[in-house]
Amino acid sequence: MKKLIKSKIPDFKNYAEEAKFWDTHDFTDFLDEAKEIKLNFKAKEPKEDAVIIRIRRPMKKKMQELADEMGLSLSTMIRMWMIEKLKTLSK
Repeated sequence: MKKLIKSKIPDFKNYAEEAKFWDTHDFTDFLDEAKEIKLNFKAKEPKEDAVIIRIRRPMKKKMQELADEMGLSLSTMIRMWMIEKLKTLSK
Protein backbone atom coordinates (compact mmCIF):
# COMPACT_ATOMS: atom_id res chain seq x y z
CA MET A 1 0.00 0.00 0.00
CA LYS A 2 1.33 3.42 -0.99
CA LYS A 3 1.93 5.86 1.81
CA LEU A 4 0.12 9.17 1.28
CA ILE A 5 2.38 12.17 1.54
CA LYS A 6 0.86 15.57 2.28
CA SER A 7 1.46 18.07 -0.49
CA LYS A 8 3.69 21.05 0.18
CA ILE A 9 1.34 23.06 -2.03
CA PRO A 10 -1.42 24.56 0.11
CA ASP A 11 -5.13 24.48 -0.69
CA PHE A 12 -6.20 27.85 -2.07
CA LYS A 13 -9.42 29.72 -1.30
CA ASN A 14 -9.43 31.57 -4.63
CA TYR A 15 -7.41 32.35 -7.76
CA ALA A 16 -5.93 35.51 -6.23
CA GLU A 17 -4.50 33.53 -3.31
CA GLU A 18 -3.11 30.90 -5.67
CA ALA A 19 -1.60 33.55 -7.96
CA LYS A 20 0.08 35.23 -4.99
CA PHE A 21 1.56 31.88 -3.91
CA TRP A 22 2.99 31.11 -7.35
CA ASP A 23 4.30 34.68 -7.69
CA THR A 24 6.46 34.03 -4.64
CA HIS A 25 7.36 30.35 -5.20
CA ASP A 26 9.17 28.47 -7.94
CA PHE A 27 7.26 25.50 -9.36
CA THR A 28 10.51 23.59 -9.76
CA ASP A 29 10.62 23.30 -5.96
CA PHE A 30 7.55 21.05 -6.26
CA LEU A 31 8.62 18.78 -9.13
CA ASP A 32 8.73 15.80 -6.76
CA GLU A 33 4.93 16.15 -6.53
CA ALA A 34 4.42 16.37 -10.29
CA LYS A 35 2.81 13.54 -12.16
CA GLU A 36 2.45 12.80 -15.83
CA ILE A 37 -0.96 13.42 -17.35
CA LYS A 38 -2.41 12.26 -20.63
CA LEU A 39 -4.38 14.70 -22.72
CA ASN A 40 -7.04 13.38 -25.06
CA PHE A 41 -6.67 16.29 -27.46
CA LYS A 42 -3.85 18.06 -29.23
CA ALA A 43 -2.74 21.21 -27.42
CA LYS A 44 -2.23 23.14 -30.67
CA GLU A 45 -5.27 21.75 -32.45
CA PRO A 46 -6.47 24.28 -35.05
CA LYS A 47 -9.80 25.90 -34.35
CA GLU A 48 -12.24 24.71 -36.99
CA ASP A 49 -15.48 26.43 -36.07
CA ALA A 50 -16.75 29.55 -34.40
CA VAL A 51 -19.95 30.09 -32.44
CA ILE A 52 -21.50 33.50 -32.07
CA ILE A 53 -23.64 34.13 -29.01
CA ARG A 54 -25.43 37.25 -27.88
CA ILE A 55 -25.25 38.28 -24.23
CA ARG A 56 -26.23 41.39 -22.31
CA ARG A 57 -23.51 44.00 -21.71
CA PRO A 58 -23.57 43.64 -17.89
CA MET A 59 -22.99 39.89 -18.21
CA LYS A 60 -20.14 40.40 -20.68
CA LYS A 61 -18.61 43.05 -18.40
CA LYS A 62 -18.73 40.70 -15.39
CA MET A 63 -17.27 37.84 -17.43
CA GLN A 64 -14.48 40.13 -18.69
CA GLU A 65 -13.67 41.13 -15.09
CA LEU A 66 -13.44 37.45 -14.10
CA ALA A 67 -11.22 36.68 -17.10
CA ASP A 68 -8.95 39.61 -16.21
CA GLU A 69 -8.65 38.37 -12.62
CA MET A 70 -7.65 34.95 -13.93
CA GLY A 71 -5.16 36.44 -16.39
CA LEU A 72 -7.06 35.01 -19.37
CA SER A 73 -8.69 36.40 -22.46
CA LEU A 74 -12.47 36.35 -22.36
CA SER A 75 -12.72 33.78 -25.15
CA THR A 76 -10.18 31.47 -23.48
CA MET A 77 -12.05 31.59 -20.16
CA ILE A 78 -15.39 30.85 -21.86
CA ARG A 79 -13.82 27.99 -23.82
CA MET A 80 -12.40 26.55 -20.56
CA TRP A 81 -15.85 26.79 -18.95
CA MET A 82 -17.42 24.94 -21.87
CA ILE A 83 -14.81 22.18 -21.74
CA GLU A 84 -15.33 21.78 -17.97
CA LYS A 85 -19.12 21.60 -18.42
CA LEU A 86 -18.83 19.04 -21.22
CA LYS A 87 -16.59 16.88 -19.03
CA THR A 88 -19.17 16.89 -16.21
CA LEU A 89 -22.01 16.04 -18.61
CA SER A 90 -20.01 13.24 -20.28
CA LYS A 91 -19.50 11.30 -17.04
